[in-house]
Amino acid sequence: MATRRLGVGETLGALNAALGPGSPVWIKETRTRHLRSRDFLAPHRALQARFDDGQVPEHLLHALACLQGPGVAPVLRCAPTPAGLSLQLQRPAVFERVLSAVAAYATPALPALPGQRVLLHCPALRSSPCALRLSQLRTVLVADHLARALRAHGVCVRLVPAVQDPHMLTFLQQLRVDWPAASERASSHTLRSHALEEVTSAHDGRTLSPGILGRLCLKELVEEQGRTAGYDSNLANCLVTEDLLSVLAELQEALWHWPEDSHPGLAGSPDTGTDSCLVVHVVSCEEEFQQQKLDLLWQKLVDKAPLRQKHLICGPVKVAGAPGPLMTAPEYYKFRHAQVCKASALKHGGDLAQDPAWTEIFGVLSVATIKFEMLSTAPQSQGEWLLLFNNILPFPDLLSQTAMLDCTAPGLHITARTEMMCKFLVQLSMDFSSYYNRVHILGEPRPHRFGQMFVRLQLLRAVREVLHTGLAMLGLPPLSHI
Repeated sequence: MATRRLGVGETLGALNAALGPGSPVWIKETRTRHLRSRDFLAPHRALQARFDDGQVPEHLLHALACLQGPGVAPVLRCAPTPAGLSLQLQRPAVFERVLSAVAAYATPALPALPGQRVLLHCPALRSSPCALRLSQLRTVLVADHLARALRAHGVCVRLVPAVQDPHMLTFLQQLRVDWPAASERASSHTLRSHALEEVTSAHDGRTLSPGILGRLCLKELVEEQGRTAGYDSNLANCLVTEDLLSVLAELQEALWHWPEDSHPGLAGSPDTGTDSCLVVHVVSCEEEFQQQKLDLLWQKLVDKAPLRQKHLICGPVKVAGAPGPLMTAPEYYKFRHAQVCKASALKHGGDLAQDPAWTEIFGVLSVATIKFEMLSTAPQSQGEWLLLFNNILPFPDLLSQTAMLDCTAPGLHITARTEMMCKFLVQLSMDFSSYYNRVHILGEPRPHRFGQMFVRLQLLRAVREVLHTGLAMLGLPPLSHI
């Protein structure tokens, strides 16, 4: 039987359990200066709250030093220090366990969730690229990253809207965003009939503009759900248009008809589809009011509207060094692409932008720059043990956290940890760069150093596996050189 992979979460859980009932007290160290002497710490103040004099009984210290269990890293020593209870792992044993099963650390820590279904709706993709604002571009990138993270976790994901504009499809391919295309619009005939029964026409004798069916009162729904869900109190009425009904028709069609292999027994079943699916609308802060209207309209016109709708709100975007505040998404891409080309020309000399061999590389670097700028802020820190303990060992937990959507939280809004992967990859790059600059991986060919060299090569293999998996979550291919 294969040995279960080690986990930071499992180790922390066992450490806290060993101290008996109470709030968690152990923390995982990340700083270089602390990792010289310890890997986990139970701070002195936390111990004082747990034990009257802050002194951990001897039998508990012995239990911590002999800690075992599924996924629990082996302990070398556990001793009181001025900072608290300090614990260090058997690092050679941890290295051996991790590097002998590298692939296991590039998969989510939590088990897959077969049968769970999420409908991701990104309204910004109904516009053309030249009209796409940077805040809307962020919603597209967030939705794409979230879809990849959820799928890696075994969730069946449906993306809406299917894009019809060929220019938008080309731009998405340029951004390495994997999004479905559509050849025709979903029929809104049934919804139109229901809407005509509900709406009120203008009372002042004026003729309605083409495409407008009438006005629908949403006040009752807002009062019923507003306090708990968080709908805007100003949402009293909605002007029902053909375009709104078309959007609703596509959402309803996607919700009712899933691919045959998405969940055996449920595919194509309207009776179960709405109950078992979470609908997440990924919108910019400027689009939220309109999306709330659409939510309520859906509930008003469709008996089997989804029970669980959540909004993932993306804030405004400020581009460092941008020539103007109102850049469109394509202008932003050209701006970053020009910067990448200029930086490469300074580094390598010549105009490499005209070299076909560099075209793909510049494209990937431009997209990577955009995605990291949109999805994260760069942290700072630096360490062989740092690489394994801070980057490889926790990676399965990170993959699971990026796919977590708390649909049980009250209210309309939902949060997603889409920034975690970018922060992690930036930190991994910094740690690896520091390590690679200090350590000679391929040293002199002396037999007594072969073992160390092979272990370090295994470590690099593990770093590569984690790095490639993390980039794949952002839709970015690894480059052999830049």
